[in-house]
Amino acid sequence: MSASNPRFAKLPGRKALVAAGLFATTLLAGSFAHAEPRVVTTIKPIHSLVSGVMKGVATPDILIDGAASPHGFALKPSQATQLQDADLVFWVGEGLETALAKALTSVAGNAEVIELMEAPGLTLLPYRTSGGFGAHDHDDHEDGEEDHHDDHDDHDEHADDKHDEDHDDDHAHGHDDHDDHGDEHEEHADGDEHDHDEHDDHAEGHDDHDEGHDHAAGHDDHDHDGTDAHIWLDPNNALAMIDVIAAELAENDAENAGAYAANADAMKKRITELTAEIDKELAGVRGRPFVVFHDAYHYFEDRFSVQAAGAITLNPETPAGADRISEVRETIKDLGVVCVFSEPQFTPKLVDVVLEGSNAKTAILDPLGTGLENGPGLYEALLRKTADSMTDCLS
Repeated sequence: MSASNPRFAKLPGRKALVAAGLFATTLLAGSFAHAEPRVVTTIKPIHSLVSGVMKGVATPDILIDGAASPHGFALKPSQATQLQDADLVFWVGEGLETALAKALTSVAGNAEVIELMEAPGLTLLPYRTSGGFGAHDHDDHEDGEEDHHDDHDDHDEHADDKHDEDHDDDHAHGHDDHDDHGDEHEEHADGDEHDHDEHDDHAEGHDDHDEGHDHAAGHDDHDHDGTDAHIWLDPNNALAMIDVIAAELAENDAENAGAYAANADAMKKRITELTAEIDKELAGVRGRPFVVFHDAYHYFEDRFSVQAAGAITLNPETPAGADRISEVRETIKDLGVVCVFSEPQFTPKLVDVVLEGSNAKTAILDPLGTGLENGPGLYEALLRKTADSMTDCLS
């Protein structure tokens, strides 16, 4: 750099040299300036967890925002640019954001893509295969079930006493009565609608059942080796995902590793405390049957010992057929369902149809936190709002 540079031509010689030196120093410093990783996330709950770990450092981008459904998401050009520029991408996995799988391979080719479905320590549950869920399908859990129940037993110091007092008769989960559970599961064999590997024994009834054909077109939308992809609705799974998020960020940004670790610890503490609060809140409505719009809440139900009696649809992208509507109506009548939950991402018309002739109430459950403000606090607000909605409608 010299004083002959036009930028400094009008300055006296000595001042020009000083200014040129400062300019060169600024350029040199800028070339070595630390740049935080460019991070892209998919759905709002995952964006919240990543935002919480990155708090005070940077803000991640989000792809599937507002009322957009991850089951049928289409990438916009501006979002493709975000993926092209990304250093890290956090998503749940192909079992949820199915339409993004190819884009993450082609468009985000320079980024490290972290599939949180693969996080160590997750509790994984299978998709339920009939509109009527019956008892908890604990014997169908993926590997790691035993660890999950050990965790569940001591996640709240009050949990054992409360569950023993309140649920010995009405909410046994099927732990001590696997024979009865097997009989109930057998009753649904003819209506099996998801051709998962662990349900091969139901395959013969699947092909002949009309309801199965209703959902055949959208089978792959929910397929992750038979595993339910709504993992974030178990707060203990969120703790496991936070560990992975913090580790990946620290590996890519060692300068801020301390901040990521501190944020992760603070967030995990808050979520653990909130989990205990929700467990107490839901104690008064356990055993009261309800129906959900689609099978998105298995993890929440399993963690907090509440039990959906069924779902209007297993795949929200495929309309429920007449057989399914009839089945749900019978479930509402036979089990005395107290509440039928709708979702803001999908039309409530089906809920109105299944409610005809019943005294069941209706309320909204939102597994994605559609109406909540993005940021570190969204995940906790989502859990609390889900618990409050259940408590209000089931009380």
